[in-house]
Amino acid sequence: MMVEDQQLAAAAAAGDAEAFSALLGRHYDRVFGLAYRMTGQRAEAEDLTQDICAALPDKMAHYQPSARFSTWLYRVVVNAAHDRRRRAATHNKAASGWGDWELDRQAAIAETNSQIDWLTGAMRGLPDDLRDTLALILDEVTHADAAEILQVSPGTISWRVSEAKKHLRALKQQEDAP
Repeated sequence: MMVEDQQLAAAAAAGDAEAFSALLGRHYDRVFGLAYRMTGQRAEAEDLTQDICAALPDKMAHYQPSARFSTWLYRVVVNAAHDRRRRAATHNKAASGWGDWELDRQAAIAETNSQIDWLTGAMRGLPDDLRDTLALILDEVTHADAAEILQVSPGTISWRVSEAKKHLRALKQQEDAP
């Protein structure tokens, strides 16, 4: 003999796991089908159905035996789908504009990386003393510390940085010339 949905729902609301399992087995395909029709996407419907099934034990406490279980369950699915749509709309609204910001950020990173690559390649063409000095200064070592590291005077460090800049500027002008 087949037990009525309302009887199973009352037992499930009271904590009967077998009754809950029987109800879920009877109605899972309907829940998924409605979720699929409401979302229009299989993956989204699967996620929604999973969320509904996970929340259903708690929701069973609100089931009124005077209502048909299938009607009540459809209402649960519709509410869950509406909640998901509202969350997605809120997320999309909050995320609006971030795509452009991220594209600009990525472009700036690419430009910086391009400049660093150019500078690294150009530094290979410098005489060793100029390259070593410039490498330290670019690493934010002070002129005094660079002088101590390279065992030269701070004035020599300043001169080497100036000479390195001249070499790099001339190289850049050659590359940019038509």
